[in-house]
Amino acid sequence: MKKFKKGSLNLLPNGKIHIHSWFWMTVSSLLIVLQLFWPNRSWTTLLIILGGTWLLAFLWSLSLGRALSIKREIRFGWAQVGDVLQERYTLHNESRLPALYLEVQDHSTIPDYKTGRVTAIEGRNIAGWQTEGICTRRGLYTLGPTSLHSGDPLGLCSVEIHQHDSIALLVLPPLLPLPAIEISSRGLIGDGLLQRRAALETTINVETVRQYNPGDPLKIIHWPTSAHRDSLFVRQFGHAPSADWWIFLDLEAKAQAGRGARSTLEHGIILTASLSNQGIRQHKKVGLVMHGEHLTWLPPRSSTSQMMDIMRALAVAQEGGSSLTDLLKEARQSIRLGANLIVITANVDGSWIAPLLQLVMKGITPSVLLFDPVSYGSKDSIKKLAGILTDHNLSHTMIQPEWFEVPEAQPGKQGRWEWKVVAPGKVVVSRHPAEIKWRPLE
Repeated sequence: MKKFKKGSLNLLPNGKIHIHSWFWMTVSSLLIVLQLFWPNRSWTTLLIILGGTWLLAFLWSLSLGRALSIKREIRFGWAQVGDVLQERYTLHNESRLPALYLEVQDHSTIPDYKTGRVTAIEGRNIAGWQTEGICTRRGLYTLGPTSLHSGDPLGLCSVEIHQHDSIALLVLPPLLPLPAIEISSRGLIGDGLLQRRAALETTINVETVRQYNPGDPLKIIHWPTSAHRDSLFVRQFGHAPSADWWIFLDLEAKAQAGRGARSTLEHGIILTASLSNQGIRQHKKVGLVMHGEHLTWLPPRSSTSQMMDIMRALAVAQEGGSSLTDLLKEARQSIRLGANLIVITANVDGSWIAPLLQLVMKGITPSVLLFDPVSYGSKDSIKKLAGILTDHNLSHTMIQPEWFEVPEAQPGKQGRWEWKVVAPGKVVVSRHPAEIKWRPLE
């Protein structure tokens, strides 16, 4: 729809009347002057035709501007990537005059979601329709506002009506099944390779003793064994069966590779969401730490509300300038002994290994999930870093981009109907949409 900078009249509380051409009004004014000074039936006839037509067009548009309104309703307050977003439109025309052409323009910010249409409505009538769209990208978006464009049949005037009703819609990242990744309370990952590390936590379950390493707390030294062998030995405790999960997601901008949906940023967010869901389903306490545009620090909890908090944070997460190194340094005093630290990163410079080792010395079990930037079009290889992690006996797994290119990456089912055949020729509904009630935009 064209935007008119000139010839607009603010005669409506929520809209404008646009005059497309002032020619007819100018000619009508000239005819009035001619009739005053040189009276003639011809001037009167032309004045009635031209002036009356212009006045009728103006009053027609004004009437529609005061009588047209639209109501939008949505079925869900949030959605997930892949979900079907359903809306219901109800158009009212309280004028006796019809809107022979009417453009409904949607100003929502949801990517790839266009619900505008051109229609018509009779006088004193109500029209309605439903629209559907697929949520293709995570984030916080606005549904609405809406504008209506109509006018008189001759196109001499038009009316533009703005309805400011809108609602915020949160689109959550998808959840993937992760059969290739398993993180246990002992730091088992991938194929279950066990890294034997001490869990320096207070427990009565002493598995064995080992030689003293620089940095071990003095309180865990086993003095009888040390005296017998003439060397310092420390007690090695059993790992707690329900250690907390602390997931650290690296959102540093310069550490990311790839673009759009096929990037370490988006895949890292999907991986974090999927791991969090897996952990909470296993009744573990899961926490999330990341620093993009803003710092997110969610201490471990095991509840549905915690999963929703994590998903909301991931839905709006963006890359930033804070490094994984600084994030791990800040976590020293906050993560308790025996916790499992899951680091998700594509950073190849290795500067974050030093603070990670310091956390290991405190009795924290790390599991590193690495994205190879080369797989995302970057020249920086992760192989050297992987070798350093191996040298330090740090458990790590290489994350493949192919894991995210599966149908399950679009798992949203909210808003979808599913059907099944129960008898020859008979089809019944097997699943209704998650919510049935419609919510109006406010």
